[in-house]
Amino acid sequence: MDDMTNTVPSITLNDGHTIPQLGFGVFKVDPAETERIVTDALEVGYRHLDTAKVYGNEAGVGKAIADSGIARDELFVTTKLWNDDQGTQSALDAFDRSLEQLGLDHVDLYLIHWPSPKKDRYVESWKALEQIQASGRARSIGVSNFLVPHLEKLLANTDVVPAVNQIELHPAHQQPAVTAFAREHGIHIEAWGPLGQGKYPLFEAEAVTGAASAHGKTPAQVVIRWHLQTGNIVFPKSNRRERMAENFDVLDFSLTDAEVAAITALEREGRVSAHPDEVE
Repeated sequence: MDDMTNTVPSITLNDGHTIPQLGFGVFKVDPAETERIVTDALEVGYRHLDTAKVYGNEAGVGKAIADSGIARDELFVTTKLWNDDQGTQSALDAFDRSLEQLGLDHVDLYLIHWPSPKKDRYVESWKALEQIQASGRARSIGVSNFLVPHLEKLLANTDVVPAVNQIELHPAHQQPAVTAFAREHGIHIEAWGPLGQGKYPLFEAEAVTGAASAHGKTPAQVVIRWHLQTGNIVFPKSNRRERMAENFDVLDFSLTDAEVAAITALEREGRVSAHPDEVE
């Protein structure tokens, strides 16, 4: 499978580090099943893994990495600072615990998971992430679920521009204001819930089914391909190896400009998960 792995496109972040554009997410993956599921993902060919403290499965991710025999520098590992750990010292301590759980001496990307604006500690927390990056234990740092006002405040009060902003993004909810602001400031977008979490009939949309028929692909493969061609970093999740392989098999075709535009036209401000201003 290694020859397939080499075809995953990479994106160069604003700090010079590169990230595989297609990865594997472990949101809501049972901690007891994580090692097996991540092992399957690595065997399929994924080299970019996205976890978080709050998922409770960092240890399983770490065990799968340790037992894989894959060289550390071939892997890209992300984890995230949970809301309860925001603050200066608490963020530093939480990062240490995450590294310990993962069994790693560094991560490739560390994110503030939510802005938690009611707490209003994300600027302070970001300064802790700047320290962590300076120490070399997180190669890149970024944010997740930040809206334009949160990004504006962060940029006005800190030194390092986030490498990424990981946000809910799928055809019905593309967050154009956030993505435009990010592009303007050299922040790359990572799309979570890239297939809409099954909460609306995305795979029945004519723009998706038509492209799937035209290319001999599934609707899910078409939507993942749309993300790649629009520049998003994306990490679909699945507990089933055959679905992991399907989600990875998106590198041998391209959507036409018209097909991309038709899927982009599905935008309707259709958020299906929590609003960032309401998560504490």
